[in-house]
Amino acid sequence: MKSISFFSKKNLSLREIFLNSKINKNFIVNDVKPLDTAKNKDLTFFDSIKYKSMAAKTAAGACITTKSFEKFIPAKVEKIIVKNVLLELAHVLKKIYSNADIDYPDFTLKKAIKKKYKTVKFGNNVLVGKNVKIGNNTVIGSNTIIEKNVIIGKNCIIGSGNIIKNTLLGDRVVTQDNCKIGQKGFGFIPIKGKNIKFPHIGKVIIGNDVEIASGCTIDRGSVDDTLIGKNTYLDNQVHIAHNVKIGDNCMIAGQVGFAGSSTVGSNVSIGGQAGISGHLKIGNNVKIGGGSGVVKDIEDNQIVMGYPAVKFRDFLKKNKKINNE
Repeated sequence: MKSISFFSKKNLSLREIFLNSKINKNFIVNDVKPLDTAKNKDLTFFDSIKYKSMAAKTAAGACITTKSFEKFIPAKVEKIIVKNVLLELAHVLKKIYSNADIDYPDFTLKKAIKKKYKTVKFGNNVLVGKNVKIGNNTVIGSNTIIEKNVIIGKNCIIGSGNIIKNTLLGDRVVTQDNCKIGQKGFGFIPIKGKNIKFPHIGKVIIGNDVEIASGCTIDRGSVDDTLIGKNTYLDNQVHIAHNVKIGDNCMIAGQVGFAGSSTVGSNVSIGGQAGISGHLKIGNNVKIGGGSGVVKDIEDNQIVMGYPAVKFRDFLKKNKKINNE
């Protein structure tokens, strides 16, 4: 899908952003990106040893990090040394993207103009923002709001009472009633009795043939994007937090919750009310039992269950032992 940003950006140089830091290689910052996708005019950040291998390969022009982590970053990358990487990153994002820390109302919303979208069917009281693109033969249910710059593909069915913002939808996507997609995630930094809001400059990208059942909430990415792969189905009341990436052909049952920045492979099945902790990697062809709590990475082709989730065979052994006591 086409790369697009939903937030206005200020063109600032490194020296304008980091007024109190010594900058050797000054340049206008093109964007703020994760370690693995940043280019030579982008700013990135490195705050966890878990991402050491990404840091070593980053092509970013500059990186916010700590004194103890700077040794892992390539010599050509300008290093901005701070004590609290995420706090500094929040301040930087606020400078560059001043309106991404709060979801302000979209005052461009107007009643859908049917002449503009000749092949689209609208229910009652649909509001559409500026520069919205909707593909042919798509159906939009009553009382749905589609905010500015959203792109919806062909032959989609958008249920009633949906709110969609900061999102790109593929073709033949179904969202049932009362879904909210593209809102700011649960991102803030508690410090000295105050919560510092963390701007979310990413978006939600939903692939072709995805189905999202009623009452699901999908947060946009913070610095990265939130992704749902093609032909993935979500049951009712699934929550997907910022930066989560879900692969193709996944089946996710009701009330499953994903914490931020976890990655799920393709052909994964997750039972109802399971919880996936943040910053985890779940492989391909994995099955996770209902009610499980996943707190560590899962390799390909595994079946797990329980809290904490363990291999299914170990889960059965443990419960058999408990039942025999």
